Amino acid sequence: MTTETIPPVKLDASTLSLDSVSLWQITRRRLFRRKSSVVGMVILAILILIALTAQWIAPYSPTLSMLDAKPSQNVTKRSAPCIYALGCPTDQPQHIMGTDGNLRDEFSRMLYGARLSLMIGLSTVSFAIFIGTVLGALGGYFGGWIDNLIMRVMDVLLAFPSLLLAIAIVTVIGPGLINALLAIGIVSIPAYARVVRGSVLSVREMDYVSASRALGGNTYEILFKRILPNALTPLIVQGTLGIASAILDAAALSFLGLGAQPPTPEWGAMLGSERNQVFTAPHLVFYPGLAIMLTVLAFNLLGDGLRDALDPRLAHMS
Repeated sequence: MTTETIPPVKLDASTLSLDSVSLWQITRRRLFRRKSSVVGMVILAILILIALTAQWIAPYSPTLSMLDAKPSQNVTKRSAPCIYALGCPTDQPQHIMGTDGNLRDEFSRMLYGARLSLMIGLSTVSFAIFIGTVLGALGGYFGGWIDNLIMRVMDVLLAFPSLLLAIAIVTVIGPGLINALLAIGIVSIPAYARVVRGSVLSVREMDYVSASRALGGNTYEILFKRILPNALTPLIVQGTLGIASAILDAAALSFLGLGAQPPTPEWGAMLGSERNQVFTAPHLVFYPGLAIMLTVLAFNLLGDGLRDALDPRLAHMS
């Protein structure tokens, strides 16, 4: 009887890190396989590029009237697009998308509006995620009266339509972009608190959490270093989708005159200020509306793709 000698297995750094690398590769591959998520990422990449380069791309100031910016030129009120190749008089400045009711260049305002809309979505969602994560984590981990108190407050906030509650908050604290962002962030907190609470309730019963307790881990270490990092997957998806909702809510508040105030180049405010020209100069309403639609669509497509890529139950479908 002969015995075969099994050669030893050589382990190196690449072998030891294979699982973690494969996990990210699988997630990225599943994300890029979905055409809808790729379309969303392309649109977002274009918007981010426009937002970062708006000050160099914009031909005019987004807030100054043409009469103030170039008083020496012969400027007439012309809402229609004005391009030399399309017959625009050479003694007037070009306006690719025309000018609004205050003789401000519409194209420049659209470019700067991309920067403001992305800032609105990211800032409000970041605020809501931070507060909601802390409240949801505390309620899910400790339970008892702490959980009941936090969740009942969240239930009260959820009992009101989010936009109406945001309007009420802005009405109390006063109109303005910062106040609108604060109101949208407050009404968005319950959604993130409930998501984090549900994740914490499922993760806190895992074996590695029990092992941390047995080894004498304190509450801070167990909650913020063991439980939360493994409960953030649904929060990432909810946050991506929440950015789209925040942009819509901010546009609605600005449309009503409660958000960004003139002459701030915000797409919702641009819609509100030019709504009376929907039949005489429809492009002044069409461009901001299209920009809002594409931005919200991009975040929704990306959120759906992240949900499918990060959900292990869908692994067999990829």
